[in-house]
Formats: sequence, C-alpha cells, structure tokens
Amino acid sequence: MSAPVRLVLFGAALALVFVVSAVAGGAVGPAPKDEPARAGGGAHAGDAMGGETEHAEADGAHGAAVREVRGLASAADGLRLIVEDPELRRGRAERLAFRIVDDHDETVRDLDLEHTKRMHLIVARRDLTGFQHLHPRQRADGAWVTRATIAEAGSYRLFADFSRGGEPQTLASDLRVDGPANLRALPAPAPAAVSDGGYDVELTAAGAHQGEEAELRFTISRDGEPVATEPYLGAGGHLVALREGDLAFLHVHPTEEAGGSEIGFAATFPTEGRYRLFLQFQHHGEVQTVAFTQEVE
Repeated sequence: MSAPVRLVLFGAALALVFVVSAVAGGAVGPAPKDEPARAGGGAHAGDAMGGETEHAEADGAHGAAVREVRGLASAADGLRLIVEDPELRRGRAERLAFRIVDDHDETVRDLDLEHTKRMHLIVARRDLTGFQHLHPRQRADGAWVTRATIAEAGSYRLFADFSRGGEPQTLASDLRVDGPANLRALPAPAPAAVSDGGYDVELTAAGAHQGEEAELRFTISRDGEPVATEPYLGAGGHLVALREGDLAFLHVHPTEEAGGSEIGFAATFPTEGRYRLFLQFQHHGEVQTVAFTQEVE
C-alpha cells in the first residue's frame, strides 16, 4: 500500500474516533437545566445533602413519637423482662414474679424512685379490660413479686414500668389466664364516667391530635359536690394510657399537685385512633380507678 493511501486511511480513522467520542460525551454530559443531575458531584452533592437532612428530620420526628410510646417489647435499651410463670388461674390469688436483666443476663437492681415507687406493675387484658396497677416488692435475689387475682380468662399484657439512670422504661410481656374469654368491644368515647367507688369524673381533652401535646383534665365530684383529691404516688393522680390494638404504653406527665377537684396531665398521642385512659386518684385513703376512651384525630 502506497504512502498516500495509508495517510488517507489514518485520517479517516481519526475522524471516526472523534465522532464517536463526541457522541459518547453528549450521552454522559451535564443534565439539562430542568432535570436534576443523576450522578457524581455538583448539584447531586447538594441534593444528596438536602435529602439526608430531610430524612434526618423525618427520623427525628419519628424518634420523638416513638419515645412517647413504650411497652411494645420485652427487651429494649439493653434490658429484658423475664416473667417466671406467665400461666395464671382465673379467680385465684396468684403469685406474679418477674425480673429485669441486662445484656449479661444479670439481674438489674439499681432502679430509680419514680412516683414514690421503684417498680410499677400494670396488667390489662388485650381488650383493655381488667386493668390493675400493682406495686411489687423486691426479693433478695432482685426479682419482683406480688399477688394478683384476675377474675376473667384471656390474654393479658403485663407492663413493668420503672426508671433507671433517669431514663423511664416500660417493658412488657404476655400473661395467659385459663378458660374461655368473653372479650368486649371498646366503649365509645364519653365525657363522663363513674369510678369503681362511685365517684363522678368528667374528662376534658383539649387538642387531642396525633403528634401534639394534649392537656387532659379530669374533674371529680360525688353527689354533686367537688372532691379534693389526696396525694397519690406523689401527685394529684396517676394516669396510664394504652393504645387500642397493640396496647402501646404512653408516657404522660402530671401537671399539678393534689388538693383540688381537678387533676391535669400532659400527653402526646403518637398516632390517630382510640386510646384507653385509666385514671387513679385517692380520696379518704381509698384509691379510685376510672376509665375513658379517647379518640385522637
């Protein structure tokens, strides 16, 4: 092949390489202004940072809501609840014993004093009936023990509510009570209810919306006369809120001392739906219990 012919072929090859490179460059070049870049550097780095910020904010909001809910598991934050015997016989005074253990299966003993007690034990059936609030004693081996009589059969939830190192904790496990269960539908929301001792209680729940703190105010009377409550567990009263369905345990805060006919609490409901509120207060040395259904929008 002559030299001129080789030069012509070489030039053609260079031209072909140039055309292919230009086409490829256009394929991977900058995105149009009206379309975000899809890969590497520049605008994508800024978008990624913004996306991570949005996810972090969303996770933070979700985390705040989750912190308001406890009692969905038997283990959390390195602690675990172990119930010695979850099988109970109905209508009999049965021994309930349980312990809190750490990651090394060592019994945890150093609990804070919260609401004048180091351990609060809540029991409720899955249909949100049969509520009991007990205060077990601690054995020498660190386990907690109490006696409980459960009148009706069914599946129950046991909540161990306590504080350790200034951090409130609620761990939960199931109990089974022998016999056929006659489950009940959750009562419709009502502004008034009567306690187990015959006291009239009215509920005002301002701003009961999901994710927002609501003020729950209970007004107590008997025979038409206001009743001044006595101190109970270091406050005007004690309130437990359980969510219908999964029985999530909500953390609530008393907002005033005893001595008046009104008892106030602050609660943040993490989701819409129905909750069962169990209020306890003391008068003439007797603890009264009354329950309300709260609808949250």
